[in-house]
Amino acid sequence: MVSRNLLRISVLLAIIGIALQIGTGTQSDSVLAPALAHLNLYGFVALFLAGLYYRLVPQAALTRLAKLQAWLAVLGAIVFPIGTAAVAIGYADRFQPVATAGAFLVLAGMFLLAIVVFRHSRARAD
Repeated sequence: MVSRNLLRISVLLAIIGIALQIGTGTQSDSVLAPALAHLNLYGFVALFLAGLYYRLVPQAALTRLAKLQAWLAVLGAIVFPIGTAAVAIGYADRFQPVATAGAFLVLAGMFLLAIVVFRHSRARAD
């Protein structure tokens, strides 16, 4: 279930990110480029790879830590680009804490993924 959810959410975020990039690209407006890069990198690439990992190592996906990791990663992949976009368009005074919180959610999700990977890579004889 963790794998399926991460894969599905990642492709939805990729569609949103690409659509927004097309929209800003046709306007020759690159102010949101960093936010959209974060959305595509974390929202699509990182979540998709985590989903593939959980599909490859299904026993890892059954842990509470994996479920927590997935939720933190998804939340960070959404909050970080939103905060970054708001800062980029001039709302730094109100949204810098949102961007920072999103960055820490991404970091926490990656840290938890590292723990899951290290714990479960010891159990496999690859």
